[in-house]
Amino acid sequence: MKTTRSKYYNASRSSLPFEDGMGKVAHSDIVGEQEETAILVGIITPQQNERKTTEYLDELQFLAETAGARTVKRFTQRLNGPSSVTYLGIGKLQEIRQWIEAEEDAERYVSMVIFDDELSAKQLRNIEKELKVKVLDRTSLILDIFAMRAQTANAKTQVELAQYRYMLPRLQRLWTHLERQGGGSGSGGGKGSVGLRGPGETQLEMDRRIILNRMSLLKQRLAEIDRQKTTQRSNRGRMIRVALVGYTNVGKSTLMNLLSKSEVFAENKLFATLDTTVRKVIVDNLPFLLSDTVGFIRKLPHDLVDSFKSTLDEVREADLLLHVVDISHPEFEDQIKVVEKTLADLGCADKPSMIIFNKVDAYTWVEKDADDLTPATKENVSLDDLIHTWMTRLSGECLFISALEKTGYDTLRQVLYNKVRELHVQKYPYNDFLYQLLLLWSDIFLHTA
Repeated sequence: MKTTRSKYYNASRSSLPFEDGMGKVAHSDIVGEQEETAILVGIITPQQNERKTTEYLDELQFLAETAGARTVKRFTQRLNGPSSVTYLGIGKLQEIRQWIEAEEDAERYVSMVIFDDELSAKQLRNIEKELKVKVLDRTSLILDIFAMRAQTANAKTQVELAQYRYMLPRLQRLWTHLERQGGGSGSGGGKGSVGLRGPGETQLEMDRRIILNRMSLLKQRLAEIDRQKTTQRSNRGRMIRVALVGYTNVGKSTLMNLLSKSEVFAENKLFATLDTTVRKVIVDNLPFLLSDTVGFIRKLPHDLVDSFKSTLDEVREADLLLHVVDISHPEFEDQIKVVEKTLADLGCADKPSMIIFNKVDAYTWVEKDADDLTPATKENVSLDDLIHTWMTRLSGECLFISALEKTGYDTLRQVLYNKVRELHVQKYPYNDFLYQLLLLWSDIFLHTA
């Protein structure tokens, strides 16, 4: 007799957050008492070759690990495009189901199947019906990580709003087991309870109304937070604002700690930073404000970008952007493009910026044999060659450092001083604090003489 999955799967249970009766969104159940296991699914299309799909699944695996799930299997399929009904072909879904059943027979239970794209309500409903396990997509996984990482009231509010925005068009699949609550279809054969027959209100309609009301309240809270943030930014005085931007897990927080001598939380996991941290940094006699911002990622949900407006305003209002790049990542060039596109969407493409190539200590390459006549690949490019290439391409507007090992730290301070000083003179030409140190030394010299 086949082992049932009632302990591990409930078709009526949502994989999304929902109100717990106290007006708060309950955390999704990715992290449970036991280690959860996951299957990753992606497709290979004419626009996304096998190498790209593998790279995206690697990142999806890192996301799953950050959320607390261990990946046990990957499935891919070549398609011209995702199916609007089941995302994959029905044959591939049956193959995944057969593999899950084989694992069940061996008492190795699969907790969830994670898809590398955002799924529609129809796709989620059909896939769950076929696989009989919890189904997540990339967006819901990112939202879960954000919910787990959020610490401040601002971040929690922003995440909650993004969760509701994601949930709203997918409500129908949550209540397929219920038709009505409290009402009925009228007298004479209606499904309502005694004394409660009438037009009633469907569970779907009720949930939609509750969520819309909750979203309205959250938007009001975020508007208040935005006003507070605007007031805070206006009270920061006549100082240049520098913002650290970049892909997630490239070392922005570590660099922030190095420059500001602070203890901003930094961890080798995705989205370790959700809340913007602002610190006053003084290089020689020049003070400026340095902001650590949330990292970007491929296929970043638009709801998150909209919800994190108050956080991303630090980027919009910055005078200088330091684009941090993990040079040890094999696909760092693609990550640069993702960040540049996101900055363009935020209207920050024309801001003064420079690229900081971080983690030079972790860069590895494979030297070709002298008798190897095959064309060189990216793996055969040395760090010196890479530095020369990018210095030429960016006209020197880049630095190569290791925030962890403090490699290139002195050069970074000097370059940062020159850039901030130039911007300060342009923006605040009548501010004389730049020269206060010189006046102090002049007074000391005169009194000594």
